[in-house]
Amino acid sequence: MANKPNPRVISNSTSKQAVVYARVSSKEQEKEGFSIPAQLKLLKEYAVAQDFAVAQEYVDVETAKQTGRTAFGEMVAYLKAHPTVRVLLVEKTDRLYRNLKDWVTVDDLDVEIHFPKEGVVLSRESRSSEKFMHGIKVLMAKNYIDNLSEEARKGMQEKAEQGIWPTVAPLGYRNLAGPDGKKIIEPDVETGLLIARLFEWYADGTLSLREATKKVRAAGLVQRKSGAPVPVSTVHAILRNRLYAGVFEWNGRSYVGTHQPLVSPELWERVQGVLDGRQANKHRRAKHNFAFSGLIACGHCGCSIVGEIKKQRYIYYHCTGYKGRCDEPYVREEILERQFSDLLGRLSFDDEALVERL
Repeated sequence: MANKPNPRVISNSTSKQAVVYARVSSKEQEKEGFSIPAQLKLLKEYAVAQDFAVAQEYVDVETAKQTGRTAFGEMVAYLKAHPTVRVLLVEKTDRLYRNLKDWVTVDDLDVEIHFPKEGVVLSRESRSSEKFMHGIKVLMAKNYIDNLSEEARKGMQEKAEQGIWPTVAPLGYRNLAGPDGKKIIEPDVETGLLIARLFEWYADGTLSLREATKKVRAAGLVQRKSGAPVPVSTVHAILRNRLYAGVFEWNGRSYVGTHQPLVSPELWERVQGVLDGRQANKHRRAKHNFAFSGLIACGHCGCSIVGEIKKQRYIYYHCTGYKGRCDEPYVREEILERQFSDLLGRLSFDDEALVERL
């Protein structure tokens, strides 16, 4: 999540113009010392003490799903567009940089950076020893972030090996704390029942994916965050997800989950059979060889004529309309066959033509 720049701009012609940047990750939000309000309070008090006028405030809150820094990019763009604003206030080194690329990006801005919590001010005029020590801090910040990421991956892998789904619960389940404090998943009372019914409806093979989607939408299945109706692609992913039958994939391996399945393994396998069968039929239809495709052209516009199957049994031909919309109607294959038969029946070869051909 990224906050847009604060619209309240403090203007003071006698003060240096500065921007304020604060950042926190989802894990750090629980610690008051790392919180956004705590950072902003420190930076604003520092700005007043140093007689800086805060031109803009930028805030980035990183979550497990969204680690991009929108506000950081907006701040960089703002500083490039406003050469009179040459002061950047940020709590400490690891709030500003996550990697060496960030360091280079900020360094190219030629701004005066103040780290109030570290008591450090950096600019182009800073001594080489100060810049060297700052570079060490940047590398330490990157190592800290890399270590956090590595530890998070290790923790998720350990959970998977214990049969615990390691991340956010899929639709139909919800996350909660287990007896030992670890986050686990359990069926959601409402959506879990709808997904179980979805598997049952689709297993008999009478519904297409689109029809199944329409039916489960009507029953009330929506996206968890947006509340929007589930699309066909989501329904397809649900029906392919083995987690609903008690088994899940993680880092290329299968694990038997400790969570309660929503459907039986037998029902899940029946659904896969229906899905695979429909996919195979779809491929077979796509490879159908139409007798007249590429052989004849539209008499109206000269474009190619192609075949198409309607209602899984009737073959029609129509103009591709490559040169623009063509109003020529569709033609049944039987009609084209009769016309070709009539034309072929009119052909005749005399003895001389046959002798030359031989």
